Amino acid sequence: MTRPVPPISAHEQAAIWCQRLAGTMDLGDQAAFEAWLAEDPAHITLLEEAAIIWHGAGEVADSPEMIRYRAEAVEELRQANARRWSRTFDWRRWAAMAACLVLALGLVGYFLRDRPASYSTGAGERRIVQLEDGSRLTLDGSTRVDVEMDRKSRRLKLLAGRAKFDVAHDALRPFSVLARNRLTVATGTSFSVELLSRQVRVVLYEGRVEVMAQPDSGPPAVLVPRSTGNSGLVPGRELVAPTTRDAIQIAALNAPQSLSWETGMVHFDGQPLSLAVERMNRDAQRTIVVDDPRLADLTVSGVFNSRDTAAFIEGVTALYPIVAREEQGQIILRFKAAAK
Repeated sequence: MTRPVPPISAHEQAAIWCQRLAGTMDLGDQAAFEAWLAEDPAHITLLEEAAIIWHGAGEVADSPEMIRYRAEAVEELRQANARRWSRTFDWRRWAAMAACLVLALGLVGYFLRDRPASYSTGAGERRIVQLEDGSRLTLDGSTRVDVEMDRKSRRLKLLAGRAKFDVAHDALRPFSVLARNRLTVATGTSFSVELLSRQVRVVLYEGRVEVMAQPDSGPPAVLVPRSTGNSGLVPGRELVAPTTRDAIQIAALNAPQSLSWETGMVHFDGQPLSLAVERMNRDAQRTIVVDDPRLADLTVSGVFNSRDTAAFIEGVTALYPIVAREEQGQIILRFKAAAK
């Protein structure tokens, strides 16, 4: 006697449709799928959750645990789908399938939460990264960005260097970039964040962002409140935020020149030598060191190939009474008088 086929839950139906959509469907299958979606608006959400399992598993496919559990879950879904259409049922195998799905989802959540994606460049390297939400990162030399995303937020951390962020619009998932203790938040815009030794610089190219101070504990505070006569940071301007309590500055800049680093060129227009050296060091094979604090505030102007350290040193030493010497694989800058 054939036992009746127990009804399967909507979650299980979503898992089956997810697996079937990955294969080939004829017109009858497509009609059945559309009818299932039309039965209940919640079916779309369930299908999305099922898809997240497979998408997430692919994101951490290099993990041995995920390879094994994903393979088990796929096999159980395949067999469950075949049994469904052959009108047979095995409670033990359905329970195994459900357990694998739950375990796979838990592992995906664990690995995506505790192992955020990390993108980095070496000296003289440029890199463009397309994120899963459609946003794009452009990384300067010697830069590192950690990325962590979920269904509620997109959280990035700039750990070194400079990066430009072209953010895909998603009002329900704020896009934030933390650079030391400065937090930049956007929903859909274009901006860059640069991490220097004593400050964070944010350049806005399109849209709108809020730059905030992120304390060790408690909520962040907006650095530049919008008020009468103050529109905050607007496109075409740069915000210079010291990581200390020093005053915040907002200044106009030449946007195309500010992006010259993307092509390996750097423009200096009266910038302090200390800042110019930090930027050149992102591409330098030998680190430049300003050995005398009196040199730090000397201004530098000009256009340099970011990989041509020799030309930069030649220009600086021709302009000021500075001598450059190689010591232990570094280029040391000192006043000529002090170098004697």
